[in-house]
Amino acid sequence: MKAIAVEPGAGEPTLVERPRPEPNEGEALVRTLRVGVDGTDHEVIAGHHGEVPPGEDRLVLGHEAVGVVEDPNGTDLEEGEYVVPTVRRPPNGTNEYFERGEPDMAPEGEYLERGIVGAHGFMAEYFTSPAETLVGISERLAHLGFLVEPISVSEKAIEHAVAARSAFEWEPESALVLGNGSLGLVTLAMLEDVLGFDRTYCLGRRDRPDPTIDIIDELGATYVDSRETPVPEIPDAYESVDFVYEATGYAKHAFEPIEALAPNGVAALVGVPEPWSFEIDGGRLHREFVLHNKALVGSVNSHRGHFEAATDTLAGLPEWLFDELVTGVYDLSEYERAFETGEDVVKTAVEFAPVQ
Repeated sequence: MKAIAVEPGAGEPTLVERPRPEPNEGEALVRTLRVGVDGTDHEVIAGHHGEVPPGEDRLVLGHEAVGVVEDPNGTDLEEGEYVVPTVRRPPNGTNEYFERGEPDMAPEGEYLERGIVGAHGFMAEYFTSPAETLVGISERLAHLGFLVEPISVSEKAIEHAVAARSAFEWEPESALVLGNGSLGLVTLAMLEDVLGFDRTYCLGRRDRPDPTIDIIDELGATYVDSRETPVPEIPDAYESVDFVYEATGYAKHAFEPIEALAPNGVAALVGVPEPWSFEIDGGRLHREFVLHNKALVGSVNSHRGHFEAATDTLAGLPEWLFDELVTGVYDLSEYERAFETGEDVVKTAVEFAPVQ
């Protein structure tokens, strides 16, 4: 079967031939339909992140997948059922995090990640996966199933941020998303259409005309150009906000939201930065935390419950959003185009088989 893989340090993915996998007991064989491409894939390709499986010289890419069950192999799944795979797997058998159903809370060294860390991903014509890691999705949404994984990441981050405010009555009205990439835009739509925030803002570094700014406008949010209005200046230029969602991986954005938050506000950090040393006024930020009851929450990955919530969220988002968000779905003959970047590229995917 054909697969898209990368060698460490090669700097570009290649199309390779691999044996079709055979499912073990408790696993199903899934025919891959579509696999999304995101920033993590580009980091793995560049060699900044990720790890090949032991004894292998390549890593099959892809962690945002949707497929159809080819062989249930004695599991409770049905042939022809559309499914989305979760990402994390235990490194050696199992551990307490997986036994609790909380693989997303496992520390480094206590998990593998399909297509990222130590385990082959889903950018292949077929893959196998334990039945409990496959989340059903309706036929109507199957063509967009590769968006479930990124939405699940936001489901978790928002859940943990809300939990951080659960000790008192918190009624947020305003939100700021840092980053106008595909994850930021999907999260902005969630805040607008699903969670019902009254006022939303999205920060980026692009000039009009731009497809991402068009999406922000159509969602009814306000675009904030960080070159003109840095995060700490947002309260003066617009307003202090109740919730900040950081999806840039820009290291200073771990601290600047403290100043953008309203009293009792919370920020969720999901971007993963490169190491960078810089100066901050730690005393002033500490004071903001304490005197105004603010909080920061870090969040990575997600578990099955977040995937299930993400399928419901996907169903509730406006259809026009996907027409503008997904700027390219490419078959294997032109898979390289799915990894291209540029001002006109928002979200892409590779199609291994047509969605019926």
